[in-house]
Amino acid sequence: MEIGGILGFIVLVLDIWAIVRVIGSGASVGAKILWSLLIIVLPVLGLVIWYLAGPK
Repeated sequence: MEIGGILGFIVLVLDIWAIVRVIGSGASVGAKILWSLLIIVLPVLGLVIWYLAGPK
């Protein structure tokens, strides 16, 4: 039970980090909104997709 809480906290921290990186990127406003929504709606999968396909 504690493992799930720790993993959930790690995912939350990584999602916040990814959203901050998206907002600070040079992408268009529309792209920033879409990436942020993807990360919020699909926390783990959205984070992985952003990491692999997002702006470098």
